[in-house]
Amino acid sequence: MTTIGIIGAGNIGSQVARKAIESGYDVVISNSRGPETLADLVAELGPKATAGTAVQAAEAADVAVVTVPLKAYADVPVGPLADKIVIDTNNYYFERDGHIEALDKGEATVSGMLQAHLPTSRVAKGFNHIPAVDITGDAHPAGDPARRALATASDFADASDFVTKLYDEFGFDTVNIGPLSESWRVERDRPAYVIRQNIAELEANLAKAPRTV
Repeated sequence: MTTIGIIGAGNIGSQVARKAIESGYDVVISNSRGPETLADLVAELGPKATAGTAVQAAEAADVAVVTVPLKAYADVPVGPLADKIVIDTNNYYFERDGHIEALDKGEATVSGMLQAHLPTSRVAKGFNHIPAVDITGDAHPAGDPARRALATASDFADASDFVTKLYDEFGFDTVNIGPLSESWRVERDRPAYVIRQNIAELEANLAKAPRTV
């Protein structure tokens, strides 16, 4: 059974944990305050969930989800995530993270920065442009005309393929943007960001996204 290690137990992390367990995965979840602060969440999630430190979540993970504020991305453990797929849910909020010149100028991407921090991991964009509540509340089976589409991007085919598989298991269709260098198309304030859209609508919104906002 695949274990998903979740680094960050905020709104997105806790909702991904709920859907992952519903889909049959084991979960090890962490936050910056210590495993003991996650007792209530783990009790709610049930026996397939455990709490740990960020390092323990990374070590236990077959696949990891990084869902910490962007300003904390450099604290994500590197060694324990070597040779693993890492799903990055991050967004750049300069109000919270401080201004990052390379992002302001359109010279970098959020997930590309995490990939540079994790050079031996295979980073894929995922879950960054959906409100957290909709991860559990807006799922539909394959073929349902109401099914929502989400985007992913990666420099590694197996990483984007895993996100596609996970989206499908969670109840969403996928549009693969391509490499991480194109992942800005689904970042904050672009047309595809946190709106409900099907595959055709998502593809159109990705195509018309401006490089800087």
